Amino acid sequence: MGNVVEIEHLTKSYGKNRGIIDVSFTIPEGDIFGFLGPNGAGKSTTIRSMLGFLRVNSGSMKILGMDGVKDREEILRNVGYMPSEAWFYDAMKVKDVIRYAADVRGVDCSKEAELLCERLKVDRNKRIRQLSYGNRKKVSIVCAMQHRPKLFVFDEPTGGLDPLMQKTFFDLVNAYVLEGATCLLSTHVLSEVNKYCKHAAIMREGRLSMLESVGIDDDTFLKFYEEQAGE
Repeated sequence: MGNVVEIEHLTKSYGKNRGIIDVSFTIPEGDIFGFLGPNGAGKSTTIRSMLGFLRVNSGSMKILGMDGVKDREEILRNVGYMPSEAWFYDAMKVKDVIRYAADVRGVDCSKEAELLCERLKVDRNKRIRQLSYGNRKKVSIVCAMQHRPKLFVFDEPTGGLDPLMQKTFFDLVNAYVLEGATCLLSTHVLSEVNKYCKHAAIMREGRLSMLESVGIDDDTFLKFYEEQAGE
Protein backbone atom coordinates (compact mmCIF):
# COMPACT_ATOMS: atom_id res chain seq x y z
CA MET A 1 0.00 0.00 0.00
CA GLY A 2 1.21 3.50 -0.85
CA ASN A 3 0.55 6.89 0.65
CA VAL A 4 -2.76 8.54 -0.18
CA VAL A 5 -1.62 11.90 1.22
CA GLU A 6 1.91 13.33 1.09
CA ILE A 7 2.33 16.84 2.51
CA GLU A 8 5.81 18.37 2.53
CA HIS A 9 6.88 21.63 4.19
CA LEU A 10 3.52 23.31 3.75
CA THR A 11 3.50 26.98 4.80
CA LYS A 12 0.61 29.42 4.60
CA SER A 13 1.01 32.92 5.98
CA TYR A 14 -1.72 35.46 6.68
CA GLY A 15 0.66 38.31 7.39
CA LYS A 16 0.34 39.30 11.04
CA ASN A 17 -2.14 36.50 11.72
CA ARG A 18 -0.74 33.01 12.24
CA GLY A 19 -1.18 30.44 9.50
CA ILE A 20 0.73 27.16 9.27
CA ILE A 21 4.48 26.68 9.28
CA ASP A 22 6.50 23.89 7.63
CA VAL A 23 3.82 21.21 8.00
CA SER A 24 4.77 17.73 6.75
CA PHE A 25 2.97 14.39 7.12
CA THR A 26 1.89 11.32 5.15
CA ILE A 27 -1.25 9.19 5.35
CA PRO A 28 -0.97 5.59 4.10
CA GLU A 29 -3.82 3.91 2.26
CA GLY A 30 -6.43 2.45 4.59
CA ASP A 31 -5.46 4.68 7.51
CA ILE A 32 -7.72 6.69 9.79
CA PHE A 33 -5.41 9.59 10.58
CA GLY A 34 -6.19 11.74 13.60
CA PHE A 35 -5.46 15.44 13.27
CA LEU A 36 -5.57 16.84 16.80
CA GLY A 37 -5.38 20.34 18.16
CA PRO A 38 -7.40 23.12 19.76
CA ASN A 39 -9.48 25.58 17.77
CA GLY A 40 -7.19 28.02 15.97
CA ALA A 41 -4.22 25.65 15.91
CA GLY A 42 -4.10 25.50 12.11
CA LYS A 43 -5.98 22.28 11.36
CA SER A 44 -8.58 23.84 9.06
CA THR A 45 -5.95 25.97 7.31
CA THR A 46 -3.90 22.84 6.61
CA ILE A 47 -6.93 21.01 5.23
CA ARG A 48 -8.07 23.91 3.04
CA SER A 49 -4.53 24.30 1.74
CA MET A 50 -4.11 20.63 0.87
CA LEU A 51 -7.44 20.64 -0.98
CA GLY A 52 -6.53 23.73 -2.97
CA PHE A 53 -9.02 26.13 -1.36
CA LEU A 54 -6.13 28.30 -0.15
CA ARG A 55 -3.01 29.27 -2.05
CA VAL A 56 0.05 28.29 -0.04
CA ASN A 57 3.30 30.24 0.23
CA SER A 58 5.51 27.17 -0.08
CA GLY A 59 5.53 23.40 0.11
CA SER A 60 4.11 20.56 -1.96
CA MET A 61 1.06 18.30 -1.81
CA LYS A 62 0.42 14.94 -3.40
CA ILE A 63 -3.12 13.61 -2.95
CA LEU A 64 -4.20 10.20 -4.32
CA GLY A 65 -1.03 10.16 -6.37
CA MET A 66 -1.86 13.50 -8.02
CA ASP A 67 -0.34 16.95 -7.79
CA GLY A 68 -2.27 19.04 -5.26
CA VAL A 69 -2.15 22.13 -7.46
CA LYS A 70 -2.23 20.92 -11.07
CA ASP A 71 -4.76 18.13 -10.48
CA ARG A 72 -7.00 19.92 -7.98
CA GLU A 73 -10.30 19.33 -9.78
CA GLU A 74 -9.68 15.61 -10.27
CA ILE A 75 -8.61 15.28 -6.64
CA LEU A 76 -11.78 16.95 -5.39
CA ARG A 77 -13.89 14.54 -7.43
CA ASN A 78 -12.33 11.68 -5.47
CA VAL A 79 -12.41 13.29 -2.02
CA GLY A 80 -15.28 13.46 0.43
CA TYR A 81 -14.74 16.74 2.27
CA MET A 82 -16.80 17.81 5.24
CA PRO A 83 -15.97 21.34 6.48
CA SER A 84 -16.28 22.26 10.14
CA GLU A 85 -19.25 24.53 9.41
CA ALA A 86 -22.25 23.06 7.56
CA TRP A 87 -23.37 26.00 5.41
CA PHE A 88 -26.24 25.48 2.97
CA TYR A 89 -28.91 27.64 1.36
CA ASP A 90 -31.63 27.88 3.99
CA ALA A 91 -34.51 27.66 1.52
CA MET A 92 -33.33 24.42 -0.12
CA LYS A 93 -34.75 21.06 0.81
CA VAL A 94 -32.35 18.49 2.20
CA LYS A 95 -32.92 16.12 -0.74
CA ASP A 96 -32.02 18.90 -3.19
CA VAL A 97 -28.81 19.74 -1.31
CA ILE A 98 -27.76 16.08 -1.38
CA ARG A 99 -28.65 15.72 -5.07
CA TYR A 100 -26.77 18.91 -5.94
CA ALA A 101 -23.64 17.62 -4.16
CA ALA A 102 -23.82 14.48 -6.30
CA ASP A 103 -24.54 16.36 -9.55
CA VAL A 104 -21.44 18.51 -9.06
CA ARG A 105 -19.40 15.32 -9.36
CA GLY A 106 -21.52 13.97 -12.21
CA VAL A 107 -22.31 10.79 -10.29
CA ASP A 108 -25.61 9.07 -9.47
CA CYS A 109 -25.39 8.59 -5.71
CA SER A 110 -29.09 8.10 -5.05
CA LYS A 111 -28.86 4.57 -3.62
CA GLU A 112 -25.95 5.34 -1.32
CA ALA A 113 -27.56 8.61 -0.24
CA GLU A 114 -30.77 6.78 0.65
CA LEU A 115 -28.86 4.28 2.79
CA LEU A 116 -26.90 7.03 4.53
CA CYS A 117 -30.01 9.07 5.25
CA GLU A 118 -31.63 6.00 6.75
CA ARG A 119 -28.61 5.24 8.97
CA LEU A 120 -28.21 8.85 10.10
CA LYS A 121 -31.96 9.50 10.40
CA VAL A 122 -31.95 12.41 7.96
CA ASP A 123 -35.34 13.82 6.93
CA ARG A 124 -34.83 14.63 3.25
CA ASN A 125 -38.08 16.57 2.89
CA LYS A 126 -37.26 19.28 5.41
CA ARG A 127 -35.79 22.61 4.43
CA ILE A 128 -32.34 23.51 5.71
CA ARG A 129 -33.74 26.38 7.80
CA GLN A 130 -35.77 23.83 9.77
CA LEU A 131 -32.75 21.83 10.85
CA SER A 132 -30.80 21.98 14.08
CA TYR A 133 -27.02 22.35 14.02
CA GLY A 134 -26.61 18.59 14.52
CA ASN A 135 -29.00 17.74 11.69
CA ARG A 136 -27.16 20.11 9.36
CA LYS A 137 -24.01 18.22 10.27
CA LYS A 138 -25.68 14.95 9.26
CA VAL A 139 -26.62 16.41 5.87
CA SER A 140 -22.99 17.42 5.43
CA ILE A 141 -21.87 13.89 6.28
CA VAL A 142 -24.20 12.44 3.63
CA CYS A 143 -22.86 14.89 1.03
CA ALA A 144 -19.27 13.85 1.85
CA MET A 145 -19.91 10.10 1.87
CA GLN A 146 -22.50 9.41 -0.81
CA HIS A 147 -20.08 9.15 -3.74
CA ARG A 148 -17.92 6.59 -1.86
CA PRO A 149 -14.69 8.56 -2.26
CA LYS A 150 -11.19 7.15 -1.97
CA LEU A 151 -10.29 9.78 0.64
CA PHE A 152 -12.44 11.28 3.37
CA VAL A 153 -11.45 14.59 4.95
CA PHE A 154 -13.56 15.44 7.99
CA ASP A 155 -13.08 18.73 9.84
CA GLU A 156 -14.67 18.53 13.32
CA PRO A 157 -17.42 16.19 12.05
CA THR A 158 -19.06 15.13 15.32
CA GLY A 159 -19.88 18.53 16.84
CA GLY A 160 -23.62 18.72 17.46
CA LEU A 161 -24.15 14.97 17.08
CA ASP A 162 -25.56 12.99 20.00
CA PRO A 163 -23.53 9.98 21.22
CA LEU A 164 -25.58 7.49 19.21
CA MET A 165 -25.09 9.44 15.98
CA GLN A 166 -21.38 9.82 16.73
CA LYS A 167 -21.10 6.03 16.96
CA THR A 168 -23.11 5.63 13.73
CA PHE A 169 -20.80 8.10 11.99
CA PHE A 170 -17.68 6.17 13.00
CA ASP A 171 -19.30 2.85 12.11
CA LEU A 172 -19.82 4.24 8.61
CA VAL A 173 -16.24 5.53 8.39
CA ASN A 174 -14.86 2.16 9.47
CA ALA A 175 -17.03 0.35 6.91
CA TYR A 176 -15.76 2.53 4.05
CA VAL A 177 -12.15 2.16 5.22
CA LEU A 178 -12.50 -1.62 5.28
CA GLU A 179 -13.56 -1.36 1.64
CA GLY A 180 -10.39 0.56 0.74
CA ALA A 181 -10.99 4.20 1.65
CA THR A 182 -8.66 6.40 3.71
CA CYS A 183 -9.66 9.04 6.25
CA LEU A 184 -8.23 12.22 7.73
CA LEU A 185 -10.12 13.12 10.90
CA SER A 186 -9.56 16.62 12.25
CA THR A 187 -10.79 16.94 15.82
CA HIS A 188 -10.03 18.35 19.26
CA VAL A 189 -11.62 15.31 20.94
CA LEU A 190 -8.83 13.02 22.18
CA SER A 191 -11.18 10.10 22.86
CA GLU A 192 -12.17 9.96 19.17
CA VAL A 193 -8.55 9.67 18.12
CA ASN A 194 -7.75 7.09 20.78
CA LYS A 195 -10.70 4.92 19.83
CA TYR A 196 -10.75 5.10 16.05
CA CYS A 197 -7.43 6.32 14.60
CA LYS A 198 -4.37 4.32 13.59
CA HIS A 199 -1.96 7.27 13.49
CA ALA A 200 -2.21 10.85 14.69
CA ALA A 201 -0.52 14.24 14.77
CA ILE A 202 -0.98 17.34 16.87
CA MET A 203 -1.24 20.90 15.57
CA ARG A 204 -0.12 23.63 17.94
CA GLU A 205 0.14 27.30 16.91
CA GLY A 206 0.54 26.42 13.23
CA ARG A 207 3.14 23.69 13.69
CA LEU A 208 2.71 19.92 13.57
CA SER A 209 4.15 17.13 15.71
CA MET A 210 3.56 13.45 15.03
CA LEU A 211 2.38 11.19 17.83
CA GLU A 212 4.48 8.05 18.17
CA SER A 213 1.43 6.00 19.09
CA VAL A 214 -2.35 6.24 19.34
CA GLY A 215 -4.25 4.95 22.34
CA ILE A 216 -2.62 7.12 24.99
CA ASP A 217 -4.32 8.23 28.17
CA ASP A 218 -5.37 11.82 28.80
CA ASP A 219 -2.49 12.59 31.20
CA THR A 220 0.15 11.34 28.76
CA PHE A 221 -1.46 13.30 25.95
CA LEU A 222 -1.57 16.51 27.98
CA LYS A 223 2.09 16.08 28.97
CA PHE A 224 3.09 15.61 25.33
CA TYR A 225 0.96 18.56 24.32
CA GLU A 226 2.57 20.83 26.90
CA GLU A 227 6.05 19.72 25.78
CA GLN A 228 5.22 20.65 22.19
CA ALA A 229 3.94 24.01 23.39
CA GLY A 230 7.24 24.61 25.15
CA GLU A 231 5.54 25.10 28.50
